[in-house]
Amino acid sequence: MYAALVPVDRDRDRAFHQAKYVERLASSGGDVAATVLYVVPPKEFERADDVAFESVESAVEAADYLEDAGIPVTRAVGDGSPADEIVRTADELDADEIVAGGRKRSGVTPLLLGSTVHDVMLSADRPVTITGERSVFGEGTQTLLVAVDRDVERATRQADYVAARPNAEDVEAVVYYVFPHQDYKGAPPHEFEEVEAAVEAADRLEAAGVSVERLSEGGEVERKILRTADERDADGIVMGGRKRSGVQKVLLGSVALDVMLSADRPVTLTG
Repeated sequence: MYAALVPVDRDRDRAFHQAKYVERLASSGGDVAATVLYVVPPKEFERADDVAFESVESAVEAADYLEDAGIPVTRAVGDGSPADEIVRTADELDADEIVAGGRKRSGVTPLLLGSTVHDVMLSADRPVTITGERSVFGEGTQTLLVAVDRDVERATRQADYVAARPNAEDVEAVVYYVFPHQDYKGAPPHEFEEVEAAVEAADRLEAAGVSVERLSEGGEVERKILRTADERDADGIVMGGRKRSGVQKVLLGSVALDVMLSADRPVTLTG
């Protein structure tokens, strides 16, 4: 059973997009179970025992939507630091994925992401998907754009995430490498096979029974990733942008951060 943790706040639109994403995960017939979690913010001066799940409209609507789609749902309320509680719950459940909804369109980076989602991404040791507030969800076969860099370990985790998704054999993965800024006249050839991380990811996915397209080109990395996701009408973008040292922007990876804030479809960071 594929376990998705869906932490919601009181924003009904974000919660709906999170639920819609989980429904899409299960739409190919895979076994998916969801835990919809509402964490009482410290500023509300209440504890979980004092807040009924049914009093949080966004959480109820997300849970009802998932149950109507035939997905088993656990309804939960927590308290304390929202990010800490989300990560703790994900660890307790051994969740396969955290499905968050944090993108906004103004302010500095933590506000763009939502400070809780930002902290979860930097703390969780499992895939975190950001659905945003206006994500595009397709139908039928799921196409995932797996945008890799030259880090073999990260690319391997990206491939393993895709292979572990429900009914991964029904996923079409585009393993994609962009040679940075090499779109000028006279640029060297952009050979996919030159990039060890890309080849490793594609080989692992094919070994797991996932259909793979191998694609490479040159240019500005963020722009190329977003354009290719649009051209392929991708259901999601899978990136491996988290790092474990340096300043915050380095922890996220500047390309992963920029793609996540600009994409109009779910973006998953596998770490």
